[in-house]
Amino acid sequence: RVLWQTTHPNLRLLERLRFLCISRYLLDEFFEVRVASLKQRVLHGAAKPGPDGITPRNTLKLIRESAQKLVEAQYKTFHETLKPELEAEGIRFIESAYWTQRQVRWLHGYFLRELLPVLSPLGLDPAHPFPRILTKSLNFAVELRGKDAFGREGSMALVRAPRSLPRLIRIPRSYSRGRDDFVFLSSVIQYFMDELFPGMDVVGSHQFRVTRNSELLVDEEDIEDLANALRNELIERGYASAVRLETRVGCPASVEKYLATKFELGPDDVYQCDGPVNLHRLTEAIEQIDRPDLKYPVLLPRIPRVLHGKPDLFSVIRKQDIVLHHPYQGFTPVLELLRQASMDPDVLAIKQTLYRTGI
Repeated sequence: RVLWQTTHPNLRLLERLRFLCISRYLLDEFFEVRVASLKQRVLHGAAKPGPDGITPRNTLKLIRESAQKLVEAQYKTFHETLKPELEAEGIRFIESAYWTQRQVRWLHGYFLRELLPVLSPLGLDPAHPFPRILTKSLNFAVELRGKDAFGREGSMALVRAPRSLPRLIRIPRSYSRGRDDFVFLSSVIQYFMDELFPGMDVVGSHQFRVTRNSELLVDEEDIEDLANALRNELIERGYASAVRLETRVGCPASVEKYLATKFELGPDDVYQCDGPVNLHRLTEAIEQIDRPDLKYPVLLPRIPRVLHGKPDLFSVIRKQDIVLHHPYQGFTPVLELLRQASMDPDVLAIKQTLYRTGI
């Protein structure tokens, strides 16, 4: 349903692109929670069918079929529908095969200044075990030939892109033919990958992304410090058991098998993407592109008239209920209520449930 919005002719173009990104995000979330839960049930031997009469193992097989079709539809929509329409508006996401010589020179300078200092290749051999990979991070499996500076024979290495790096790089207007030209970080790293391995030949460079179980398992009854327990759970959640491996089309079967084995995943857990594995990061471009005609009008949230002037919220609530409809109405009254409660000597504790505070 969300992906269908990307082809809706009555929606503004950049909002249709945003719907594509949302569909990618929702699929990530589905694997992180729903698929992860099913995998846990299978792991612990729960074979009892659900209300629909389907066992967890068979449910995973059906999910594989549907998810594969959805992934293919997402990339097809980007390549065949959105990308051509965006290019007609002067907005381009340029693959390395189409970079001009001037763009290559500028991107090489960008690589040397911004990327090379923060990229740390890791050799994969018996002396260097496979490292911990953060969930949904951008990584590259690099096939090598030759010997490194220490005389060691190379075979496979890993390059991790730090989360701090922007996943889309905007090319300056003086180096562009379009109004808004972007390249993917993954394309830049792959294009200049050989500079990370001096003296060696890069035989192949393959981007991949792993999705992990993001369920939070905290028992309030058995812990003394809930905040600290949640903090520890959130830190470890980034390295929980893997539920999905994404690679780009063209990744050799041997490399996919190697990665899947390291993440303890099977062939049905591997999804090939016909493009960058971090396609949802296109939202970065939407925020950078100054085209109000291609976006929804900016929404200015309001607050109920009874709350104007920051009154004593407890007094207002004693007189009447207040319903806030987000995002059409602002969230500041909620924050003001917390502030006033924190200063009220009659308040002993503040408890609240936070749900989907942001995407």
